[in-house]
Amino acid sequence: MPALILVVDDEPHVTRLARDYLEKNGFRVLTASDGQSALTMARHEKPDLVLLDLMLPQMDGREVCRILRRESEVPIIMLTALSEEIDQVTGLEIGADDYITKPFSPRAMVARVRALLRRTYGEVKAPHIVRVGGLEIDEEKYSVLFQGLPIKLTPNEFKLLFLLASRPGLIHTREQLLENLHGTASNLDRSVDSHIKNLRKKLETASGQAMIETVYGVGYRFKGNM
Repeated sequence: MPALILVVDDEPHVTRLARDYLEKNGFRVLTASDGQSALTMARHEKPDLVLLDLMLPQMDGREVCRILRRESEVPIIMLTALSEEIDQVTGLEIGADDYITKPFSPRAMVARVRALLRRTYGEVKAPHIVRVGGLEIDEEKYSVLFQGLPIKLTPNEFKLLFLLASRPGLIHTREQLLENLHGTASNLDRSVDSHIKNLRKKLETASGQAMIETVYGVGYRFKGNM
């Protein structure tokens, strides 16, 4: 099951940004906007990691961190708008495992979450889920949904879609696609064209959209502006 992350911050745009990027990277996410709610949620839901803002209403992040550390060993990353060294040191001294200074890069935040989960629990691989153009493509479940409805694909069609949709807008040559399917590529092998034709038809039937574009003389790409 994907790791559960509790994001605690009283700024809605921060919790929304963190939640969106974490969910896109396959994590489950809970959010809280004050210290007491965070403690209640942590006690009942048992998150795998807590992203905790330092400045919170009712009960600040320092106190929340102290209580969480007394009650559990859950990994804690402090979020703070204060960049002075003393604030960073204080957070670590009261039990936080890491800190991120706001404003932060969402990608860097996800990387820090993964790194701390690995250090705490060993190798942790969040299920790779791609969401683009109304599609949800789950690598672990080998499933594809469009607006919640399943699309049945062959294994080769799934591999091609996952590769293309993971990098929307990027052109993949036939050779690259063949190598992804079989581990080798040959200029004489035109099977990719047949797989793409069938895949394109299934996607268009389900969505009413032309999702895969042919770049003549080069290869194919997944449209990234839908």
